[in-house]
Amino acid sequence: MPLLHAIILGIIQGLTEFLPVSSSAHLALIPWLLGWADQGLSFDIALHVGTVLAVIVYFFRDWVQVIAQGFGLKFGADMEIRRNPRLLWLLVLGSIPAGIAGLLVKDLAENVWRNNQYLIGSMLILVALFMWWADRQGSRNKDLGNVTPGDSLTIGAAQALALVPGVSRSGITICAGLLRHLDRASAARFSFLLATPAIAGAAAKDAWDLMRHGGGIPHDMRTAMLVGILVSAVTGALTIQFFLNFLRRRSLAFFVWYRVIFGIIVIALATFFRYHGG
Repeated sequence: MPLLHAIILGIIQGLTEFLPVSSSAHLALIPWLLGWADQGLSFDIALHVGTVLAVIVYFFRDWVQVIAQGFGLKFGADMEIRRNPRLLWLLVLGSIPAGIAGLLVKDLAENVWRNNQYLIGSMLILVALFMWWADRQGSRNKDLGNVTPGDSLTIGAAQALALVPGVSRSGITICAGLLRHLDRASAARFSFLLATPAIAGAAAKDAWDLMRHGGGIPHDMRTAMLVGILVSAVTGALTIQFFLNFLRRRSLAFFVWYRVIFGIIVIALATFFRYHGG
């Protein structure tokens, strides 16, 4: 893989994993639109390792406090987390639906849905409409200190839907958080904390499968994979900071319009290529 491709895909992963625009859609569609060869499972794993590093590093203090409080230790200065000592176990509870869904439909998501441009384009548009509606429904009067088991299960169930390309993990979970009356920034923060074990678990399983059945990391991909990890990690951390600040001041309207326009373009191009042999 050319290093330029690795850099571009690393930037795309770092941006789209944490913005509500669907990383799986962009990673599947950008190479298709540019006529690049599919980057393959090993490179996708590298990109996910990068975004795992981004979310762990960015939320390191939060995770230390969450874990400590989960085991009864008073630690950390974040007052929202301090008011919810059960947050670790709520995150565990919220991770269960995505874990079950991953075991049931992961192969379908990676090998069938990923190559269906009509499905991806449709989900980009449909979830955009859901985002528009959810952004206007919630009372936005709760923060992390008020998250309940019902909130966690609802947001976790929404996260399971992100296995469908075009949905967006952050988009669908933030919407679920808004419908449970979390404010925008808190919904995004809980979404990113909940995504950490999900992304890490998926990357670990894929890496295990690759080592066990795929012959390990191809020698000629190692430099590209390292570059992809570094670029996606740095881009991801910057994107998290930008997005949390953005949500403290603005709505999701920009991302709604982006998804709708992108979805229409995807469907239009898929139709063109289908009938013109592309």
